[in-house]
Amino acid sequence: MKKTIITGAIFAGLAVLLGAFGAHALKDVLGSYASTWETGVQYQMFHAVGILIVGILMEKQASRLYAWAAILFSIGIVFFSGSLYVLSISKVSILGAITPIGGVCFVVGWFLLILGVSRRTMSRY
Repeated sequence: MKKTIITGAIFAGLAVLLGAFGAHALKDVLGSYASTWETGVQYQMFHAVGILIVGILMEKQASRLYAWAAILFSIGIVFFSGSLYVLSISKVSILGAITPIGGVCFVVGWFLLILGVSRRTMSRY
């Protein structure tokens, strides 16, 4: 639980740093890939907040579904956002083939979060 919240906070802080780094230090390097970098930052922040939410839910009730959601969000950030960062700097377009792996991790993570909350809600009745 605590590790999950710390992980979410680290990813969120890194998203802020990477956003600023992209907007200022890499402005000339990114060129037309600036929006790709920004997409990576946005999705990293969205899923960092998702990890924080999962961590809060885990404090209320431990669930393997929540744990797997957090793991998949983390893997998704590395593959989705990470591939967009590397693509933006290197301009090697084949790296875009890695991005959907992260997207699938995000979707499955959200599905597991929904399932975990649904099971928790149903067990109350």
